[in-house]
Amino acid sequence: MTAEYSRYLLEFKRPSGTSRGVLHEKETFILKVSENGKTGIGECAIFRGLSFDDQPEYEEKLQWLCENIDQNSDFLQGELKEFPSIWFGYEQAVSNLKYGEHLYFPSEFTNGKTPIIINGLIWMGDVHYMEEQIQDKLEKGFHCIKLKIGVDWKSEHEVLKKLRQKFSKEILELRVDANGGFTKGDAKIVLQQLADLDIHSIEQPIKAGNWSDMAELCAQAPTPIALDEELIGVIDFSQKKELLKTIQPQYIILKPALVGGFAGSDEWISLAEDQNIGWWITSALESNIGLNAIAQYTFTKKNPMPQGLGTGALFVNNFESDLDLKGEELYFKGK
Repeated sequence: MTAEYSRYLLEFKRPSGTSRGVLHEKETFILKVSENGKTGIGECAIFRGLSFDDQPEYEEKLQWLCENIDQNSDFLQGELKEFPSIWFGYEQAVSNLKYGEHLYFPSEFTNGKTPIIINGLIWMGDVHYMEEQIQDKLEKGFHCIKLKIGVDWKSEHEVLKKLRQKFSKEILELRVDANGGFTKGDAKIVLQQLADLDIHSIEQPIKAGNWSDMAELCAQAPTPIALDEELIGVIDFSQKKELLKTIQPQYIILKPALVGGFAGSDEWISLAEDQNIGWWITSALESNIGLNAIAQYTFTKKNPMPQGLGTGALFVNNFESDLDLKGEELYFKGK
């Protein structure tokens, strides 16, 4: 088996706002493995500024993988423990090599028969821009939308209030993602305000790493709390178990590229289910290559909740998509 990688820069159609700032482009790396005339493709979807493996020696490690691609997968997984996005790309490439075409996890989804229900994502911006996006998602038939919050809470709160006045929780599920944008004191107030609006959940209300503060918020939470960034960089199985036991969140959010690929996600799911913690899977601005693989994996997990999968439509120079969104239903169309 041989392997090679290439760097690719995804350009946003419109600068996309998060509580960490405005994103204009997204760097990623494409891994190709070849054997007996066949090729498998995967995406090492590093997220600069967020990924645990955003390290100076990243490309050096990627080159190391290419040079050692014939090694046992258990050995490679151990060596790539601190480079979850590289392991994620390896998992995809090897699976794609096995199944061919554009397949990673063959299922009824890849047969084009059964879709995945996803939430509509609303990006931060001024009130008018956010309302414009919401209107678009509602017209397309979404029953669950997620709003990024934590930059201008007063305005964001007004948008949520207007939405809830128009649509009850039975008609529209609302999720919010704070990306660690609040202090613990502010979070307590916001959690109550969200509860008054029947908000489904809030992702990462305070910055990651404050286990005791997060545990306190989760214990008293009038609105369910979902951990997101909190999971990044927690590598060892025992540490994952300890985190969930200590914080006892209502949900966890799994971004495969950031939590050790599909193997890492499987571990988190197993631990969460043991502790009666809910979970769902989201993408993290991957190209259509990684997004396709995540969607196929997600379907195999049989979680009935709306999943947080993107559609690849944010970028001007994305790869051709194998996915097709009809309303809130994501289908595999293949080639």
